[in-house]
Amino acid sequence: MVNERIAMSSSGAPTLRQQRLGFELRKLREKAGFSSTAAAARVGVAQAHMSRIEAGRYAVSAERVRAFAHAYMCGDEGLIDALAGMTGRRVRGWWEEYRDILPSGALDLAETEHHATAMRIASVIHIPGLLQIVDQVRALGSIAVPPLAPHEIEHRVSFRIKRQVVLYGQQAIPLTAIVHEAALRMGFGGPAVARAQLRHLIEASTRDNVSVLVIPFGAGTLPGSGQSIVYCSAAVPQLDTVQLDTYHGSEFLDAQAQLVKYQQVLDIMEACALSPAKSRDLIARIEKQT
Repeated sequence: MVNERIAMSSSGAPTLRQQRLGFELRKLREKAGFSSTAAAARVGVAQAHMSRIEAGRYAVSAERVRAFAHAYMCGDEGLIDALAGMTGRRVRGWWEEYRDILPSGALDLAETEHHATAMRIASVIHIPGLLQIVDQVRALGSIAVPPLAPHEIEHRVSFRIKRQVVLYGQQAIPLTAIVHEAALRMGFGGPAVARAQLRHLIEASTRDNVSVLVIPFGAGTLPGSGQSIVYCSAAVPQLDTVQLDTYHGSEFLDAQAQLVKYQQVLDIMEACALSPAKSRDLIARIEKQT
């Protein structure tokens, strides 16, 4: 695994979560100063198995992860528990039914969101996907490049709406959505859809676990304006993940320097935004003007 990755597309490839577990085990090994061969001998596994484990291609038990951590003299119990929680064979989440239909990066994002403890999202041009309504998703699908067939658009609609389950129920996670005023005024799908989307955004912002912060045009220039940013917090900060949308697919970042950078970018963007109450007022004014 590398620090900047484009998610793999093969259906037989390990998921991003499996790759991350293997990568973190390799980091612990290297920090302890062991070669792959020496570490395999120390914990009693074949060297070939060690390589596949670190590549995320071989299922590993929680007990084995704890054995690795002990052998590598890792004393961070929080990290060890979090890594142990990532073990086992691929969990067949709801997103797996889309594995041969949508790009694997979309599935990796859904899996990352599913396991996140909290999320911060920043978007300048689009309403964040977790807060989009069906008609807006459909409108965005209709302008995709290259063009999508009607059934492909509907697959993306159903997938995006299912992703939103992380915001509801007993397992709902906290979400802070930082949205630029430009996204509120784009009008994807026409006035009726735009108004419905804005009303939905206001309603979502009243939920206890959702905070919508709007950056007004008057805020001026700010970092992060060229792309959407999804920051998924994990059980421990070392396992956080940043996802960026690009024209060639989802890009996932996890190097500590990158995590710190995007935390700082989001902090600055959040500081430029209006309060939740003032954000709702601005959204309501734009809805009336639309």
